[in-house]
Amino acid sequence: MNYRNLGLSGLLVSEFGFGAGTFGGQGPIFSAWGQANLAEAQRMIDLCIDHGVNDFDTADAYSNGVSEQMLGKLLGLKRQDVIISSKVGIRLQDGINQGGYSRGYLIAAVDASLKRLATDYIDVLQLHQFDSMTSLEQLMSTLNDLVRSGKVRYIGASNFSGWQLMKAQSISQQQGYEKLSVHQVYYSLIGRDYEWELMPAQHDQHIGAVVWSPLGWGRLTGKFDREHAIPQQSRLHETAQFAPPVNQERLFAVLDVMNEIALETQRSIPQIALNWLKTRPTISSILIGARNEKQLIDNLAALEWSLTLEQLERLNRVSAVYPPYPYYPYWNGQFSEKNPTLVSSQFIHTN
Repeated sequence: MNYRNLGLSGLLVSEFGFGAGTFGGQGPIFSAWGQANLAEAQRMIDLCIDHGVNDFDTADAYSNGVSEQMLGKLLGLKRQDVIISSKVGIRLQDGINQGGYSRGYLIAAVDASLKRLATDYIDVLQLHQFDSMTSLEQLMSTLNDLVRSGKVRYIGASNFSGWQLMKAQSISQQQGYEKLSVHQVYYSLIGRDYEWELMPAQHDQHIGAVVWSPLGWGRLTGKFDREHAIPQQSRLHETAQFAPPVNQERLFAVLDVMNEIALETQRSIPQIALNWLKTRPTISSILIGARNEKQLIDNLAALEWSLTLEQLERLNRVSAVYPPYPYYPYWNGQFSEKNPTLVSSQFIHTN
């Protein structure tokens, strides 16, 4: 296992982290993600630790807190040897103030997570989404207080836009508050929007990226291609309302190249998707979630090998999309009418 810096925090996280969203299986969304029971979850945690995984990610919203409960219970004495990342911010109850990032709710949410996780500190606390109803000045002040209290050691965000991320960092810089060390983002071979704005912003601010859904919401599992349509009973249909849309022809073109490389390497489609992400700039850790031990073993096997430069270039070309204004570099001749979809920024080429 390789370990990478989490921004400028000084914290080293494993190249692959484990996403515990499949623990518990409660509710219409998270039951579609996975329904691992205690015995299955214990085997997966032990397998991860045996492979050097030290980063375990969860959230208070996952299965209404059951994911946090299971993770805390099953880590047990190993808790001191691992990093627990959790997220808050998604509404869990109907009360008028039971959501967002007001000072009272945020502190109460962290206390509740600590209780479920059976620990007295959260290594990395991340804001699950942006809250436009709470001032960032107050939010960053509250997060700073949580760090100073010892309940939280590092802070981060998830699913922020570039301006939201930068405004939060600027406030912390001006006020001497704790700054964001991590941003959890969606990034995959069929979802490269992260590269347009967030990647260069995080590079500039030394914010580490933790990637969620590296298999494109299940589209890059190897189960589907031109000849095998997504079945109606697939969990993709359960979660599709939350997934970013993907052009079918582009998806099949990417899968065509991935299948070619799978034959060349005798490796699985998920392993190819994970290997591509390992090479991308700003990435601190890639979260692998698994419904069962078999899937986890296959994903972890991506640690054992690497794609060639030629294979990476083929994947880069077939998965690239023309970025929107103002991100396309129309002034430097990088794009042309004959070759409009190379890469989305010079930053990706030069790092």
